[in-house]
Amino acid sequence: MFVPSVAMAVAYGARDLSNGCHVKPSLAADQPLVRISGRRNDLYTLVMTDPDAPSPSEPTMREYLHWIVVNIPGGTDATKGEVVVPYMGPRPPVGIHRYVLVLFEQKTRFPYVDAASPEDRAYFNTRAFAGNHELGLPVAVVYFNSQKEPSGHRRR
Repeated sequence: MFVPSVAMAVAYGARDLSNGCHVKPSLAADQPLVRISGRRNDLYTLVMTDPDAPSPSEPTMREYLHWIVVNIPGGTDATKGEVVVPYMGPRPPVGIHRYVLVLFEQKTRFPYVDAASPEDRAYFNTRAFAGNHELGLPVAVVYFNSQKEPSGHRRR
């Protein structure tokens, strides 16, 4: 069982997320507020992916990258970090997709992070990314579920 060593809170607008909750894609169109605990001199990396792309029964594009932010100071939020890959909200074409936000503690400040360009979001590998940047194991994880909304029923 995973036990987080850092507190991470994720909110879309006024809605705070809990693990496994359902979020409409229209609610998650804009990047969430991600608050993290930790000491101010500690730095963190946030990665958000969809491990179920393009469909949960055939996740042939696993993982699909939605966001990377690095150099986030502890005790702040993701807006204080540096965006490596801009946020892309959930766009599940079929079925219920999981969206995972994983937080890693950095050993040092990243002067530059080579990550996927926005057109190369498919086939991302969080574990390989963490290994390539010596991030170690995750310190916090939040995940939610989302599925395509019926047309005409989308709300913000």
